Amino acid sequence: MTLGPNPSERLARARADLRMGVPVVMQNGINGIMFLAAETLDNARLARLVALGAPLVIGITSWRAETLKARAYDGDIARLQVPPDVTAAWVHAVADPADDLVSPMKGPFKSLRDDAADTCRAAIGIIKSARLLPAVLTMAVDDAAAFAREHGLTMITLDEARRDIATSSPLHAVVSARVPLAVSEAGRLHIFRPEDGGEEHYAIEIGAPSRSAPVLARLHSACFTGDLLGSLKCDCGPQLRGALEQMGAAGAGVLLYLNQEGRGIGLANKMRAYSLQDQGFDTVEANHRLGFEDDERDFRIGAAILRQMGFSQARLMTNNPAKVAMLQANGIDVTERVPLKVGETSHNAHYLATKAAKSGHIL
Repeated sequence: MTLGPNPSERLARARADLRMGVPVVMQNGINGIMFLAAETLDNARLARLVALGAPLVIGITSWRAETLKARAYDGDIARLQVPPDVTAAWVHAVADPADDLVSPMKGPFKSLRDDAADTCRAAIGIIKSARLLPAVLTMAVDDAAAFAREHGLTMITLDEARRDIATSSPLHAVVSARVPLAVSEAGRLHIFRPEDGGEEHYAIEIGAPSRSAPVLARLHSACFTGDLLGSLKCDCGPQLRGALEQMGAAGAGVLLYLNQEGRGIGLANKMRAYSLQDQGFDTVEANHRLGFEDDERDFRIGAAILRQMGFSQARLMTNNPAKVAMLQANGIDVTERVPLKVGETSHNAHYLATKAAKSGHIL
């Protein structure tokens, strides 16, 4: 019997290490790669990596490769050869589009097309889950386990990384307590914690909704700027308050507050996207330039929470058909889509129009 970490705990350690700029080893068979997040790289650590003498490769998504005019031979990702005179600033510029318009000529890039790209792809997935820019600096290593021991690095396997990306971590109810709200004195807050050390998610239950009938429900993704600051760039704050008001008026409902800020890319990357929008890009274009998909959220989390709370049917308050489809695919029968059209301003009109035109929202 060992007291060491299980695969989920090793992945949690890996995400924490990557956020601090510490490399992680990914084993594939006997060998593997050492990788770290491009955005957390500094010159001191880069010098130590270069001193090891092995070629360095930077992996980016095909969206970022398209912006950089680099060939994505691996389909959804591109692996770029790192020049011998590499600096941390060069790596940051490949990963971060902040100065693309100021310094557009970053290439030419030599994209690799030999060897399997599986480990690089999985590394990008783990870095995404750490809410970092999806760009990874990698180095091939022989005997991955020995290399990890020698340098005191966390090691995960390719299979573990793939499972982490493909599956949603099991959630456990931690506690619930009565919280009287302005919309209803019969409010109750439930806390759910994932096994993988990720962010907790919340369920605000209004009244005592029946478990044998469709519940009035909303899956609301956390929005610090809209929900807390009253930002006019989105409609999130009005949607949050409007949904709770409707549930209060109905006397029952459940709002899931999912910590998936910025459509799942995290607050820092969301602010990067806002900065790109200030340069003239729309919300979808900004995400793509950063290397992300239009929407990186995992709505399976919402389905899992509803099931744990005893609900199997929902009248879902949303303008996003993707939420309906995801709940349906994960065991929640959506009997009705309840529109939630609130919060349009002169500041977010273009944002809402883009969501309708490019992301299929019904507005």
